[in-house]
Amino acid sequence: MRKHIHPQFKGFEGHLLKMIGNFDKQGEQLGNAERNSIKLFGLNDKTITVKSFKIPNPVNQIAYKYFRKSKARRSYEYARKLFSLGIKTPRPVAFFEFTSQSVFTKSFYFSEYLKADLTFRNLVQDPDYPDHENILRAFTRFTYKLHEKQVEFKDHSPGNTLICKEDGKYEFYLVDLNRMEFKDLTFQERMKNFSRLTPKKEMVRVMSDEYSKFIDHSFEEVFQAMWFFTKDFQEKFHRKKRIKKKLKFWEE
Repeated sequence: MRKHIHPQFKGFEGHLLKMIGNFDKQGEQLGNAERNSIKLFGLNDKTITVKSFKIPNPVNQIAYKYFRKSKARRSYEYARKLFSLGIKTPRPVAFFEFTSQSVFTKSFYFSEYLKADLTFRNLVQDPDYPDHENILRAFTRFTYKLHEKQVEFKDHSPGNTLICKEDGKYEFYLVDLNRMEFKDLTFQERMKNFSRLTPKKEMVRVMSDEYSKFIDHSFEEVFQAMWFFTKDFQEKFHRKKRIKKKLKFWEE
C-alpha cells in the first residue's frame, strides 16, 4: 500500500482505511457507478467523498505499478497544485494505492464533500435556468483564469465544474482532476478546451463574446475557432455512439 494524507487529516488514517475496507457495503452512493464509484462517508463533523477507481486494464496495471502515477495520486497532487494557484476544488484529503507483488490493483482518492448549487450541465439542459447568461459569462471568465494560470483541464466537460453561489457571486470548483497539464496554452488549445461543454451554438456564441474581451482576438475569430472544435468533438462523439450501437446489435 502507498498513501499520502493531508497534514490536517493525519490523525484519521484508521478512519480512512475503514472507509476503504467497508466501501462495498457502506457509504452513500453519489451518481452512477458505471466506471468509477464515488461514495460519501461521515468523518467527525465533515462529509468525505471517496472515489474508488476501477481496476485498470492489464497494460495499465503494470504501467501504474512501475512507470505512471495512478489516477488517485494525480487527483490528489493536482488538487494541491490548483490550491497553490488560487483555483478552487474540493479540499484534498488523501490518496491510497494498492498493488500486488507484480501489478497495480486499486486506488482511492479522498476529498471533502462540496454541495453545489448546480453544474454546467444545468445550463445546457435548461436554457431558462435563472441568471443563465450571467453564470455562463462567469464560467467563461473562470476558464480564462485557468488558461492564464497555465492549466489545461482535459476533462473540461458539463459535470466536472461544481458551481456555488457565495455572497452573491458564482464560484467554480473543479472535480475529476486526474487529467491535466500545466503549460502555456496556444490560442487553438484554449479554444479546443471549450469543445466538450455544449453542442448549443448560442451558448458557444456567448462564451466567445466573453472570452474575446480578454485576448487579442476578435469575437469572430474566437467564435469561429470555438465552434469549429465544438462541432468536431460532437461529430466524433456521435460517430462513436453509432459504432457502439452497431456493435451491440451484432453482439445480440
